Amino acid sequence: MDVKNLKASHKLLKEQSYEVVELERGYAGKTLYINLDDNTILEKPVTAEMKEKFIGGKGFGLRLLWDGTRPETKWDDNDNEIIIAGGPICGITQYAGAGKSLVVSISPTTDVVIDSNVGGYFGPYLKFSGFDALEIQGKAKKDVIIVIDGTTGTVSIKEAGGEAADSHIMAEQLTEMYASSDKPIDKMKVAVVSAGSAADHSYIGMLNFSFYDLQRQVCRLKQAGRGGIGSVFRNKGIRAIVCKSNGVKGDMNHVVNMEAIQERGKNFTKEMNDFDDEQCQMRKVGTAHLMEIMDAYDLLPTHNFQYGKARDVHKNIDDINSHVWTDKFTPRSSDGCWLGCTMACAKVSENFKVRTGPYKGKTVHVDGPEYESAAGLGSNMGNFDPDAILELNFYCDTYGIDTISFGTMTAFAMECYEKGIINKEITGGLELKFGNADAALEAMHQMARGEGFGVILGQGTKRMTKIFHEQYGGDLKFMQDIGMQNKGLEYSQYVSKESLAQQGGYAMTNKGPQHDEAWLIFMDMVNNQIPTFEDKAEALHYFPMFRTWFGLMGLCKLPWNDVEPAGNAKTAEPAKVPEHVDNYVTIYNAVTGSNIDKVEMVRQSERVYNFQRIFNIRRGYGLRKNDAQPYRACGPVTEAEYLSRSARYDKELTEKIGLDPAKMSLKEKMAAVRKYREDRYEQLLDAVYLRRGWNSNGVPKIEHLQNIGMVLPELIDVITPLQ
Repeated sequence: MDVKNLKASHKLLKEQSYEVVELERGYAGKTLYINLDDNTILEKPVTAEMKEKFIGGKGFGLRLLWDGTRPETKWDDNDNEIIIAGGPICGITQYAGAGKSLVVSISPTTDVVIDSNVGGYFGPYLKFSGFDALEIQGKAKKDVIIVIDGTTGTVSIKEAGGEAADSHIMAEQLTEMYASSDKPIDKMKVAVVSAGSAADHSYIGMLNFSFYDLQRQVCRLKQAGRGGIGSVFRNKGIRAIVCKSNGVKGDMNHVVNMEAIQERGKNFTKEMNDFDDEQCQMRKVGTAHLMEIMDAYDLLPTHNFQYGKARDVHKNIDDINSHVWTDKFTPRSSDGCWLGCTMACAKVSENFKVRTGPYKGKTVHVDGPEYESAAGLGSNMGNFDPDAILELNFYCDTYGIDTISFGTMTAFAMECYEKGIINKEITGGLELKFGNADAALEAMHQMARGEGFGVILGQGTKRMTKIFHEQYGGDLKFMQDIGMQNKGLEYSQYVSKESLAQQGGYAMTNKGPQHDEAWLIFMDMVNNQIPTFEDKAEALHYFPMFRTWFGLMGLCKLPWNDVEPAGNAKTAEPAKVPEHVDNYVTIYNAVTGSNIDKVEMVRQSERVYNFQRIFNIRRGYGLRKNDAQPYRACGPVTEAEYLSRSARYDKELTEKIGLDPAKMSLKEKMAAVRKYREDRYEQLLDAVYLRRGWNSNGVPKIEHLQNIGMVLPELIDVITPLQ
């Protein structure tokens, strides 16, 4: 069926007109609510309190989700919501990384709130169409496509036709379908949100947000990857969401002081031109530049986070390092996932020939891999074949699978296979050994089809642990030690064993172990800038709050510290990149007309961060026990792990614990190291909770909420019994 006939096959279920308002100081002043139970379409006002206490983006999502759900709402209940929101800075084109939106929902994998930061054009186009957020509730009886047309001022809900299930084709079909003409410039005015076929059969489905690449004349995809939001999307019967805009002009946000924004943007662009090649090479290879750096510092996850260096299991990192990806990428100026982003780090491998699955023999464009995908689908699974990584990356994207979770949970399954916990009979013949990329690909294809072991794998590490224990007799304690998940979310791709601060940066997160809250490894492990518990606690206060701010504003964090201005290393706090912090304060004030400083910037995030913590408590989580980490995040689980770094651990026994390793058996040494490291993590929890204004159980104190201006009755009701 051609695109014209596809569009004609859509059955209109509801259409409603609205007034497309111009933005003022970064806000539209209203949100769009859709309930698929009865196809309700409503506009909601954005109150002064919303803007003051929740700012935008993730903050708006949390507020709307709290109001729309019950404490006992499950991920697949009708009243669970998906909220997409960009913040007040989202949509400007004069400073890099200003096209992000935040997606918020109750997660299938964690049962608490998940938030995911995503690029692409949808977030800005939603704002330009007149809405600060899109809130979707209910479930459609048959698959639907939601169309927000900012060119005509209409919102429509349509019964889907015969569109492809897989995202890379669906994005092309719907872009062509809703563009005003066949001209590439008109295709740029359409953005699509979709989830692929695996989101129907797994808990780790993700959302693809499209943007039309004018130079390559193809639809590209960016991912809201974490926590299974794509699975919620498909459970609600949503095939896709389309947003159409009139295009982008110089000041769509109607800011207060454009000159200040332009000045900071000009300075940043100069930094990219002057320093990117010698610093991170984001314009050439994106985040994949990290591969050999992480390997050199013993941080590259290898064989389910057992090791931090490729050479522990493979000859070296060269087969999948940044030079390999540089050769496969074809950098262009259109590699920004929003207009005006001079960092241009959204790389693509063009004309890749697929070897397996339904697209076998086809030539496709692969978005990435980024570092997380290259490490998770590569070394963590023992896979050092770059083409296999690209194929896994492609299918994750088009099937709608979170690459981080897939890599981590498949590595877990592989270790269980090699330890004899599962076997070929259980896997349906798949030889899930480390390095068997073909077995991983087949498991992924099964996941997309809803068949075989792929269905078990798609339930994630936490559920697999339970299944392997209850059905196959696996050692529960061992699997809990090696299963790299916290709160039900799989770890992202950094080995945290030797960085106590990063252990907290993963396991103390509100949503689960994602590095976007705090990446403190170099400060802690390499540069020894935060040696005491108090130092670590201060870092675990500041950086999660500072990074939360990007999610309130509609910003990408990469321009903050993936290029640094001249002289940054000589500043008092180089890890904070103070000149860039000042850029963000200036831009926020210039957009909104406010007059905040860097202290108030952090307080803005504190309000939302504490709100999210209490949201988790409201749902029966958010306490100290929920911040526990798997032991492998902290230390060596197996004898092989210990022996691979025996000099390190023996030195710790001597210098930190006061024992003589020469007089101890291997088991005794491992037990002593474990006791020491687990105790240090508990001390870190105490120090961080104190700094954050929480009690020893991880509950925000009422006086702390008073101090940050967040004394809301609904919050006090939740935490008063726990004070």
